[in-house]
Amino acid sequence: MSKLIVYTDGSSRGNPGPGGYGIVLIWGEIKKEMSQGFKLTTNNRMELMAVIVALESLKRTGLDITVFTDSSYVVNSVEKKWVFGWVKKGFAGKKNPDLWMRFLNLYKLHNIRFQWVKGHANNPMNNRCDQLATMAADGKNLIEDVGYQPE
Repeated sequence: MSKLIVYTDGSSRGNPGPGGYGIVLIWGEIKKEMSQGFKLTTNNRMELMAVIVALESLKRTGLDITVFTDSSYVVNSVEKKWVFGWVKKGFAGKKNPDLWMRFLNLYKLHNIRFQWVKGHANNPMNNRCDQLATMAADGKNLIEDVGYQPE
């Protein structure tokens, strides 16, 4: 069985401001794109939301998945295992606990590896995700980011 490749990106205008995510899923010869825009959110929320929505779209569990993202926030939080320490401390002083808990419920269903890629560089799939995210953020069908908590 082939490995699932996931490319994600998120963006926001103003941070906080309107934002969006873009996703490209690649399974063998099959490619699927997804995006959504939000009325008020942050860049880090959109980066993490992209990963969550990609994982939520899967119909199977136990998959080998590589997620490529330009978000060092997401990559470091998982690969350096910071998020697991945050859970033990009840996310005290940490942002986006709603999304991290959602992510962790999905993370345990698969074998997931994160790979950081340089944003706005020569990676066509990351660039496509950026296009999808910015088009969604600039679009007319913006929805509420119900978990966003202004400071």
